[in-house]
Amino acid sequence: MKVQENILSPRFGGAIIGGIHDHISGCFLLTQKDKDIPIEDASHILAAIGYKGKLPEKTKKYEKTYVNVKDIFSTLLPKDLTLEYKAKTCFNCEVCEGVKCPHNAYVVVINGVLKQGTIDENSIGAFKGKILDRIIRDHGMDAGREFIDKVTRLAIAAITLFGFTTAIDDEDIPDEARRQIEEGLKKALKKISDLVKAYENEELESLPGRSLEETLEMEIMRVTGRARDMAGEIAGKHLGLNNSAVIMAKSGARGSMLNLSQMSGCVGQQAVRGERIHRGYQYRTLPHFKKHDLGASAKGFVASCYKNGLSPTEYFFHSMGGREGLVDTAVRTSRSGYMQRRLINALEDLKVENDGTVRHSGGQIIQFVYGEDGVDPARSVGGEAVDVDRIIVDVKRGA
Repeated sequence: MKVQENILSPRFGGAIIGGIHDHISGCFLLTQKDKDIPIEDASHILAAIGYKGKLPEKTKKYEKTYVNVKDIFSTLLPKDLTLEYKAKTCFNCEVCEGVKCPHNAYVVVINGVLKQGTIDENSIGAFKGKILDRIIRDHGMDAGREFIDKVTRLAIAAITLFGFTTAIDDEDIPDEARRQIEEGLKKALKKISDLVKAYENEELESLPGRSLEETLEMEIMRVTGRARDMAGEIAGKHLGLNNSAVIMAKSGARGSMLNLSQMSGCVGQQAVRGERIHRGYQYRTLPHFKKHDLGASAKGFVASCYKNGLSPTEYFFHSMGGREGLVDTAVRTSRSGYMQRRLINALEDLKVENDGTVRHSGGQIIQFVYGEDGVDPARSVGGEAVDVDRIIVDVKRGA
């Protein structure tokens, strides 16, 4: 099947095959801290990738021999690989000074040795994997295939060794955090009721180009969005990076912090066609609310989290939001499929001639230069013909 020839996408020149799920979690657990592991465990991991070279440098402690985890990962890297980038777990904090990152989220590889940083989705994942992308560019498709093969085996061996499991109590947050979330939600609900009062008393200032009703809806959507983000931040802060669910979200293995914040913080505003829910009964969404009620809960705001469970009205609104997603998926699939078919039929007789022009079968010129820039996307660097950043780094290093 020559799968290695299909690792790079002809659409943008990046890798579309890479590590997922356990592969990313395993590499994250292995390289997260600058730790040493017993030589028996190191041999077990290296055996999984069929490593036959010299064992990495060993240190003696308490009459036992240990190997550094970063040296274990470095056995997969080509000797001429040198690059620096931010890991997926980067907090984008002000204290970060690249090489002196306090969270070990800045990756530095020099001459094929991982000096610092955590290996996660930004290193070995499809679309984002910097190491994977560089290996394929410098050493070809076969080297890329070999790297994916070995890094996934290494990750599975590491995750099996360290152990990694998730359970429903990963979403438990302390009472203090729950109190903070409740207080934040109360403030948000009060802000919404104040906005509704200002609207009813005609004291609300309309935004430029918007009616009074549209302004109210936009302001309420902004408040509910901030409330959900606040609940997520509090939940994320208390769960910490020792939590398995947080590890999966932060490293890019699976899910996101939004999923976690909805599980343990607050599900948030339900929307249909980008607006708060307003269709239903006459002058109200459900018979459980007063007529003309513009409040948060009457228009689809779900203040509960999945862990605590939703009230019947919240569950109904949540189902309305979910239904739209299902219908969208079904409609989008058929539409994009038919669109692709029409495009292929329209473009099937175009080809690039020897003089670099794009012409159809009748010889008429469609483009004077292919793509109007002459760049082959499959060989480009994210669409650009030249990787300027890499040239600058190489010049600085005197390469």
